[in-house]
Amino acid sequence: MSLSYHVLDKSGKATISCLSRYIEENDEIPKLKMPQQALSEKSASSIIRSELRLDGNPDLNLASFVTTEIDDECHNLMVENLNKNLADTSQYAHSSELQDRCINILANLFHAPPNDEGGAVGTATIGSSEAIMLGGLALKWRWRTKQAEKQGKKPEEVTTRCNLIFSAAVHVSVLKLCRYFDIDARIIPLEHDCYTLNIDQVIAQCDENTCGVLAILGTTLTGEFEDIKRLNIALLKLKNENGLDIPIHVDGASGAMVAPFVFPEIEWDFRLEQVRSINTSGHKYGLVLPGLGWIVWRRKEDLPEDLIFHVNYLGVDEPTFNLNFSRSAANVIGQYYQFLRLGVQGYRKIMELAVDNAKYLADSLTSMSE
Repeated sequence: MSLSYHVLDKSGKATISCLSRYIEENDEIPKLKMPQQALSEKSASSIIRSELRLDGNPDLNLASFVTTEIDDECHNLMVENLNKNLADTSQYAHSSELQDRCINILANLFHAPPNDEGGAVGTATIGSSEAIMLGGLALKWRWRTKQAEKQGKKPEEVTTRCNLIFSAAVHVSVLKLCRYFDIDARIIPLEHDCYTLNIDQVIAQCDENTCGVLAILGTTLTGEFEDIKRLNIALLKLKNENGLDIPIHVDGASGAMVAPFVFPEIEWDFRLEQVRSINTSGHKYGLVLPGLGWIVWRRKEDLPEDLIFHVNYLGVDEPTFNLNFSRSAANVIGQYYQFLRLGVQGYRKIMELAVDNAKYLADSLTSMSE
């Protein structure tokens, strides 16, 4: 949500400038208050469209890594299902089923252990920012439970503050996580010749109050993959030598839907022992319109049961772990459509083209500086 403030015109009123044919219906159309009288559907939509022409063209926006185009069938499916509340799993059970299928598809892409070894769990979110919040909360709760066992206390009696280690290249949502949920942020600075996580500095910062390390697969600034495999090796060594079992959360908002198709040889996911949770963005390289994110935990035990609420507002017991409740099922349905229609071959083709374009742009910018 953006913060907004009331801005008045010279007359002290905030009104909408509009064509004279609309004024015949309503002499004054306020910006910041509801009009006293109703407008016709066409008048209201025309006024809004006129204002929205001042927006940028989404197809020309190269800065925010958001999907702006989907095919007609995907668009129609999403529009047809905008009025379905994904939270109402009893009424819209098949929409909920599609969410579960998407989570299983992602768990498979990320090499999660099979169900007989604990099985992966996950949930859809509004975006990767919410997914990061949920991942961080799970890390904090698991750390707090371990501390309570060591101290012979109840989890809620633990007063020590935990810390999360990450590089300065993180998205602002990670900083929000630490501030909103009282986690000490241990930020590893970037260096002039390295814009990713310095593994040696990470290990030096680890202690018994470290709830986890957040690693980035596709940084916001440069798109680089942090060396998660090397981080995993270093944390396993620390675990064997000092007994510190420090998990990894992977922020794969940009890279987790690219790496499996373009760089399958890179080990960054649940193939690595310390990777416990991964978030990714459906509305970036998942190829769905905003907003949609995903988070997958390696095993059920990696998502503390205390964080899961069981509600029965709508007729049946519904386990939920989100920062919000009601939301449309449209984006989840759009995601399942893309998985079904494109398949591995389609995603690989699109992601290879995106990587080729990125390399071409980088080479062109480099040649300009020369």
